[in-house]
Amino acid sequence: MPFSLDTGSMMQIIWLVLLVVFAASEAATVGLTSIWFAAGALVALVAALLGGPMWVQITLFLAVSLLCLAAVRPLAKKHLNSKVEHTNADRVIGAQAQVTEDIDNIHGKGAVVIRGMTWSARSQDGGPIAAGTMVRVLRIEGVKVFVEPTAAPVPAGEPKTW
Repeated sequence: MPFSLDTGSMMQIIWLVLLVVFAASEAATVGLTSIWFAAGALVALVAALLGGPMWVQITLFLAVSLLCLAAVRPLAKKHLNSKVEHTNADRVIGAQAQVTEDIDNIHGKGAVVIRGMTWSARSQDGGPIAAGTMVRVLRIEGVKVFVEPTAAPVPAGEPKTW
């Protein structure tokens, strides 16, 4: 006698497999991305075990998944992401700096000194900025500051007035 599954048994296996896949992916990412679908698959599996029709199982899966996502995710994100570490790097935004190495976005080079610290720098508008130019920091991306000139380059040998 060949092995065969009826539709009800097949749906039970499908929901069980989906439950395991969603739970495993949530365990791997820990980012509250698929736990909602695991809950929906669990409810659909229970419906399949109780003999519910396929349309009821699918409807329950979608409804429970979306309800969990809409109701619980905002609360979970609020409580799980409450420890934000501030680095104080944003304090350099708006600061004056002097270009110490010509800034050239095309070749990916350039540096400025801000409050005694050297930062990699790029021009905000993409144009080159000569060493010695005073600039203002507009934003930070990673370890690079994006700057715009505020004054002409200081000629070599002249005192700096900042």
